[in-house]
Formats: sequence, C-alpha cells, structure tokens
Amino acid sequence: MELCKCVFLCFSEKLLVLTVATEETDGFHRFMKSASYFNYTVKVLGMGEAWKGGDVGRSIGGGQKVRLLKEAMEALADQEDLVVLSVDSYDLIFAGGPEEILRKFQQANHKVLFAAEGLIWPDKRLADKYPSIRSGKRYLNSGGIIGYAPYINRVVSQWNLHDNDDDQLFYTKIYLDPLQRETLNMTLDHKCQIFQNLNGAVDEVLLKFGTGRVRVRNTVYDSLPVVVHGNGNTKMYLNYLANYVPNAWTYENGCSLCDDDIVDLSQLKVSYPNVLVGVFIEQPTPFLPEFFQRLLTLDYPKDKLNLFIHNNEVYHEKHIQKFWEENRNVFGSFKVVGPEENLSQGEARNMGMYYIRWLAVCEMLLSFICSDGITISPFCLLLPYRKIIGPLVTRHSKLWSNFWGALSLDGYYARSEDYVDIVQRKRVGVWNIPYMAHVYLVKGSVLRNELKERNYFVLEKLDPDMAFCRNSREMTSHREKDSPSPESFHMLRPPKGVFMYITNRHDFGRLISTANYNISHYNNDLWQIFENPVSVHRSLSDRVFVLQPCPDVFWFPVFSEKACDEIVGEMEHYGSWSGGRHEDKRISGGYETVPTDDIHMKQIGFDKEWLHFIREFISPVTLKVFSGYYTKGYAVMNFVVKYTPERQAYLRPHHDSSTFTINIALNNKDRDFEGGGCRFHRYNCSISSPRKGWSFMHPGRLTHLHEGLPTTNGTRYIAVSFIDP
Repeated sequence: MELCKCVFLCFSEKLLVLTVATEETDGFHRFMKSASYFNYTVKVLGMGEAWKGGDVGRSIGGGQKVRLLKEAMEALADQEDLVVLSVDSYDLIFAGGPEEILRKFQQANHKVLFAAEGLIWPDKRLADKYPSIRSGKRYLNSGGIIGYAPYINRVVSQWNLHDNDDDQLFYTKIYLDPLQRETLNMTLDHKCQIFQNLNGAVDEVLLKFGTGRVRVRNTVYDSLPVVVHGNGNTKMYLNYLANYVPNAWTYENGCSLCDDDIVDLSQLKVSYPNVLVGVFIEQPTPFLPEFFQRLLTLDYPKDKLNLFIHNNEVYHEKHIQKFWEENRNVFGSFKVVGPEENLSQGEARNMGMYYIRWLAVCEMLLSFICSDGITISPFCLLLPYRKIIGPLVTRHSKLWSNFWGALSLDGYYARSEDYVDIVQRKRVGVWNIPYMAHVYLVKGSVLRNELKERNYFVLEKLDPDMAFCRNSREMTSHREKDSPSPESFHMLRPPKGVFMYITNRHDFGRLISTANYNISHYNNDLWQIFENPVSVHRSLSDRVFVLQPCPDVFWFPVFSEKACDEIVGEMEHYGSWSGGRHEDKRISGGYETVPTDDIHMKQIGFDKEWLHFIREFISPVTLKVFSGYYTKGYAVMNFVVKYTPERQAYLRPHHDSSTFTINIALNNKDRDFEGGGCRFHRYNCSISSPRKGWSFMHPGRLTHLHEGLPTTNGTRYIAVSFIDP
C-alpha cells in the first residue's frame, strides 16, 4: 500500500495543472472537486483579477488566459521533467487521474499535445492549412494543452497580443506553421485519448458504468478521455455528465455527494435562517386552501418565515383573505399583492425578488409558483443548501414533473437519458439540470449579488420560468462601469452561470393539474377527480383497509372529510330534494318502489365524475372482497340521500336493483345526527352508521334484504350507488 501511494505521489509531482479563473463560479468549484478527487496538483492563475478577455461564450477572446499562462511558465521553463497541463476550469471536469494522463501523453510521443475537435474556430478560412489525417478530430482546441514545461513555455512566450484577442487563433497559427510544428514536436489528440471536447461530439459520447467509477466513453474511437470539456453550447450536457463523473452517482453506491452542504436544522436551534416564502397564483388553482394549510405544517419557526403572495385571480381573493385574517400574525411578515396591481407573471416574480432584497435579513427564498398548482411536504426546508435547488414533484401517476433533464437546440424541452429514472426515483440524488419550475429554494446572497441587476423573470418570447432558468444558467456579469462606452464592451467577463439542482431524495409532494379547472360550481375541487384524484379521495385502491361487520358486507375508507363536506354542500346548494315520493320523473318508468329523499348526481352534473370514481376506487375493492367477480363499474342510480325525522327518517326493507351497492357516510353520527344505520334481515345483523368518509359494500339482490334504520335527530347524509344493475 505504501509503495502504491508513493508511486501515485510521484506521478502527481510530475504533472502540474494550470488553469485560469478570475472568479469562483459554480463551474470552477466543480472543476476543483474533480481535481481533488484524483489528487491533481492545481495552480489557479488570475483569481481576483479583472477579466478583460472578452465575452468568450459568444465571440472571440480569451487572450488573457495566454498572458497569465505565459507569466506562470517563466518560472517553470527550466524544469525539463515537469509536464504541464493547461485547461479551462469553468466548463471542464476530470474523469481520470494523473497516472493515466501521463501514460497517455507519453504514448503520444510528442512534446506538446493540444486538444482536438471536429469544428474549426474562430477562422474557418484556415481549415485547408491543417495537416491531413486518416481519421480523428482535425482541428485544434485551446481548452486543453499538455506538454513538457520548456516546450509549453516556448509556445506561450510568443504571445504579444491583447487580453481580448483570441487565444485559440493564437495557438492555431503556431500549430499550422510547419516549421514550428516540427521544431516544437506538436500534435493534436485526434482520437480523444486525453481530451474530449463535447462541441459537435455529443452523439459520440456516453456514460460508462461498472468500472469502479463512472467514465465518459467516446464510442467512435473507443477511448476513455481523461479531460471532459463542455466547450461551445454543450455546457448543459457537461452538467449532465458531471451528475455521474467521476463518482457523483453510481449504481453500486448511489449518490456520493448528496450530503455536501446540507442545512442541518438540528444544529440551528438558536438561529434559524430567515426565509421568504413567495407564492404566485396566476390562474384558478384547485386545492389552494389546502396548500396554505400545508405552509402552516412546515416544521420551521413561523417567525422566521416571511410570506409574499401575489394573486392574479379574483376567484382566490376569498381564500387569501381568510388565510391572512387567521395567520397574519403567525409569520415574520405577510405581504399580499392582488389582481388590482395588474402585474404580469414575470413582473410579479421580479417583485418577489425585490422584496427579499428589501428584507435584508432573509437568507433564502422559497418560491411556489401555483400556476399549475402544488402541494408540498415539510421536507422542502431540508434541501441541500445549493444556490438554487428544487424538490422533485410530479403529477400523480404521470411522468410530468417540475424539471427538464435536457434542452433542445432551440431551448425547449428534451428528455435526458436519465429523466424517467429520476422521476420514478430509480436513481436518487441531487441533479444539476437546465430547467425547473413551480417550486425552488434560492440563497438570498445569490439574489442580492449574482442576480441583483436583472429582471430575471422577464425575457422576450419566454415564459417566466424559462426566462429565470436561462438567465441563471447563462448569466454574464454586466459591464464594469455604470455607464460604459461602446469601447468597453470587451470588459464583459466570460459566462459564469449559476447551477440549478433538483433533488428526489424525499417525497416532497406533487404537482396539481389546472388544465380543466372549472370554477362555475359551488365546490369546484370536487370536479378534479379526473385530473387530481388523490387530492379528492382518502385511500388508494392498493392501500384499502377492509372490515367485514356482517356476512359479505364490507366496510372501508373512501373520502376525506373535506370531500364529504363538499358533496353535502353541493347538494344543499342545489337544494331540489325529491321529498321521497313514489312518482319520480328522473328514473325510467317514472315510479320508484322504495323512494328516498335524494338528489341524483346527474342533477348537479357530477355523474361522469362519480362513475369514474366507481371504476378507479371501488372496482379494485370489489375484486378484492368478491374474488372472481369483475365489475363493469357501471351504475344508473347514483344519488345522495338525506334522512331527517321531519321528512324521511328510515327506509323499509328492500332489495337494491344492483349486483352490489355502495353506501358512503357523508357526516358524523352522534355529532350531526342520532340513530341511523342498516339492518340485514337474512343475517339478523345491524350496522350503525359508518364513520364519516367510509363506505360499506354489499350484494344488492337475493341475499341482502335490508332496511334503513330510523334517524332520530339531526340530519344524516349518505351517497349511494346501485352498481351493475
């Protein structure tokens, strides 16, 4: 072991990595972590120096890197055995260690080796001057250079240009000079043995698992590059690769970096960070009162939470007013901006950013964008403390989520290779992604510093989420002066985008669809059974707890208390109870033998939703308790019955016109009414009224003659369906 360690250190001492970085960006920190993982010796040039090398992300420039390298090489020029590796840092990671890179360099049998790529930059007119090659990448890329120190020094010592001149053009002209190419013994890494430039080569690259650590493999040349460079417009693809390389996530060990920088709330009992919770409501949104109640369940000191609510929908003013009246003194501060301000979505979110800057004590912004609705668990304040990070939330039983794993060339959605596995939590971790929406946590210092000079949610032709993400990931600092002249445009620094992360390490909640939300009903959320079924009902079909109080009579939970209240409220709002008369025009034949005082689901326009409920939630229970019977989930008679001593207190013995019947209690015995229940004559078995939200199910014909027992006081409500008549 000691011998191996010594050999490894010897390789490290023979190789010196030089990189230029004037600021500690997210990309720079990632580069340094990958270098540290392999124990590279790295010297950073230019840190803290003003960048004058041009906007290299969009045009020529970067000469400042050559000047800094030239200055550093003057002290290393006489170290003949030293190998110098000069690489970029903001958009580059290591996939292998010093031993591998030195071995591959020595196998190349040249003194200087440049990275290669398939696209020529910045002067296409020089293409014909490149030496012909049989196969491989033909053109030089200056993002990676490796060579013996004296020879690297001889190359960069020729620099006599300006900081904003182009570094790649400088190296290209030296390489294309046949005499210099021979004298300095230079070549390109044509087959990506050491350097993998991603621009123009994304389709050639894939992740290779199962080698102890994750590697990047070039499938064209069957090589395992050591240095991976996200040059050009491939920086988002590099972010994807870096979610795995070199050891961020593996099948064997999962996520190895997930616990970095986590806020440990147990250690913050004295001083919790102040958080601004921004809630943005741009259209009618189902279950908004429930969302507000979930804010109250956050396991966090409420005096450390500051609420900023923008509501652009008049329909929700009553919900917000109620929440404000009940909780305005609960939070550290509470600000509401209503529809009368006539703000666009982008303007409203920008106002939220301005508000957190005004609340100078706030250290985080927790933003909820409710244009598509959301329910969220208290885990949202336990996220890893990155600059921008969001909890993964999805729509129930769908792949629709609040993030994109990749972008198309025009900047819109594209599915990454790992998207489905992340959404389904087959791969669990913290993921660098190009786009997120709906809910995310942002460090206050980022809003006050890196994002402070922009309307980050406003960008032409883009919605606010896309604008925010694009502005964050492609962020470029503004000019150095407040009122710059056109000549000072070169003072722009290189892009230093803020990384955005999504985490799926916990179940954080779910997205709610607003696609078909109709607010014309009395209780509109009831009609969300198609779009958001879990929010309406209490239990899923694979989690049903079933009791059997009488032979072949089964009892199980179905509705939440709120759903029960809303069904009753909807019926009372409609108000046209039948009165329990035998003559009934609502049914076939117009005559009912055993009438009830009821309102049919069809009368309130809820029949389609109710049948969907039967198929999705009742049918699986039927198969479970009546083994071998497959219901059609069809019913003609679906209604809510109202029992009162004054109108109709009981129901005489009868058989139902059904294969089986469900009977759901919609209010509470001994609180809302007294008496009630059902007696099955064949078995001499009686059931008192079931718990609110619970249903009992029993066969309808032949065996289960039954009667409704008298309601002696108050009002009892039940929902009934005769299924498979």
